[in-house]
Amino acid sequence: MSNSMYLRIGSMVLLVLLWQATAILADSPVFPSPMNVFSSLIEHISSGELLHHLGVTLYRVSMIFLFAMPIGIAFGLLMGNFKKIDAALDTFLILGLNMPALVVIMLCYIWLGLSDVAAILAVVINKVPMVIVNIREGVKAIDKKLLEVACVYKVSRYRLLSTFYIPQLYPYIIASARNGLSLIWKIVLVVELLGRSDGIGFQLSMFFQFFDITSILAYSFSFIIIIILIENFIFRPIDDRIAKWR
Repeated sequence: MSNSMYLRIGSMVLLVLLWQATAILADSPVFPSPMNVFSSLIEHISSGELLHHLGVTLYRVSMIFLFAMPIGIAFGLLMGNFKKIDAALDTFLILGLNMPALVVIMLCYIWLGLSDVAAILAVVINKVPMVIVNIREGVKAIDKKLLEVACVYKVSRYRLLSTFYIPQLYPYIIASARNGLSLIWKIVLVVELLGRSDGIGFQLSMFFQFFDITSILAYSFSFIIIIILIENFIFRPIDDRIAKWR
């Protein structure tokens, strides 16, 4: 096990210990201990309720991610490579970046009804501009001299793209994916709270009405665990491959 892994585990253990100590000192039902939250998590999983709502939320997050990333990457490449397209779309990009997510969600629900289509579209609209910005800046940061050297040596177009061009964009794509995933699931919870009858966001609103802090934390940590697994088994291995390329 690497030193970085020991540090990650150690920091998590320290966090749990601090949480436990604070819960003991607070001695309040509104500040449950880690053991209480863990017990609640196991209870909700055993009942099948949490797995159902977690699956619904994961489906929405996955669909939004699969739609938003390709669209954002495509427009980011266009705006980064062509100044006229960049100038034409820049105002719309600024508008998209600054439009409140809550307003977009409300408008989509009013125009399209309280449906999954409206929910997914609302989050895609919020996510795409951020991907565009990251990819556009990545294109502008590409080492043009490296591409010129490749052209001098008459490197094939396929190898030019696969070996010299796209790998330079990897860090920006991964950054967009990481930031996007964290942003998407947070907005999805708001979408579910406002207009859906299932999903983690809907359940959190129900627990909030009964001041059930333990269940709120249990449901929240269930999704956080999924995000940590994605980070460790998908994003981090890709980062390692990028490091080898460099």
